[in-house]
Amino acid sequence: MKFVIERDRLVQAVNEVTRAISARTTIPILTGIKIVVNDEGVTLTGSDSDISIEAFIPLIENDEVIVEVESFGGIVLQSKYFGDIVRRLPEENVEIEVTTNYQTNISSGQASFTLNGLDSMEYPKLPEVTDGKNIKIPINVLKNIIRQTVFAVSAIEVRPVLTGVNWIIKDNKLSAVATDSHRLALREIPLETNIDEEYNIVIPGKSLAELNKILDDASESIEMTLANNQILFKLKDLLFYSRLLEGSYPDTSRLIPTDTKSELVINSRAFLQAIDRASLLARENRNNVIKLMTLENGQVEVSSNSPEVGNVSENVFSQSFTGEEIKISFNGKYMMDALRAFEGDDIQISFSGTMRPFVLRPKDATNPNEILQLITPVRTY
Repeated sequence: MKFVIERDRLVQAVNEVTRAISARTTIPILTGIKIVVNDEGVTLTGSDSDISIEAFIPLIENDEVIVEVESFGGIVLQSKYFGDIVRRLPEENVEIEVTTNYQTNISSGQASFTLNGLDSMEYPKLPEVTDGKNIKIPINVLKNIIRQTVFAVSAIEVRPVLTGVNWIIKDNKLSAVATDSHRLALREIPLETNIDEEYNIVIPGKSLAELNKILDDASESIEMTLANNQILFKLKDLLFYSRLLEGSYPDTSRLIPTDTKSELVINSRAFLQAIDRASLLARENRNNVIKLMTLENGQVEVSSNSPEVGNVSENVFSQSFTGEEIKISFNGKYMMDALRAFEGDDIQISFSGTMRPFVLRPKDATNPNEILQLITPVRTY
């Protein structure tokens, strides 16, 4: 195998596939990047068994030659060293040649490296995801769905299914919900593709977080395919595979209160900043506990107390408050994560009791599930 390639395109592809590679894998060859050259272009693959990413570089794009191939073939090179080398090469083009015993010469300008490689035929095959239904979603919508839900997945693997985001596709709608038992994030969107089947899947939060880093706002839409306990996201020159989590996701609709005793309308950015300031002292407390109390003049008091450090109190003006007086405590980090999902809009917070979960929604939401955040209070009062 021998070819010359534009360094910048190679570096971009290496950066993309490296996101799927883990140093903790039990399969040694998966610490490497698989490189295959054929008459269409160069394909790089990285995988940790759970996530697999395949990046393709065509020979010619927009009438510009990107890859010049002298001979076809494949090799697996250690991702750590190969990535560091190509990022530091001095010239615009890189020549890669595989010689005897999988030794690989990488040269650019006056710099030349030799890496020991492995047989690309030994690399595990990527999952087959071909029979499923193709669903198109605009990139900016998918990025928002991920951003507004993935933070609420569980970080503890006692219940592995809660480390993922539950996607339900039904009646041409996609509902994405994540919960760690103490909070819940829900986002619902209509789908452009007509879907006859129903899907109920759980995508690992780690996979969605990595996908979000790769997605480029310049692309218009992404295509998803579901099959064989895998989900495949297809971009122009990139394939992103993720395994799905096994097990039944809990019925979270039961967790959302249907009755409301008090309702607060407040600007999410102003509220977030007050919570952030109160958290400066609350961080010393193990649960980062913030207290909220409604006052008579339409203000709310945000406070926290750390016996070893001190205390803080701040009044924040609300747009409106109706119902019973509220005295409630909650985890400040959970509240800040939830508020960041609303991008500075006015929000409505519905309370159904001091020790019952409360719900945050956009003030003028037409669909109650378009975006919803739920937080369970902490018992202090």
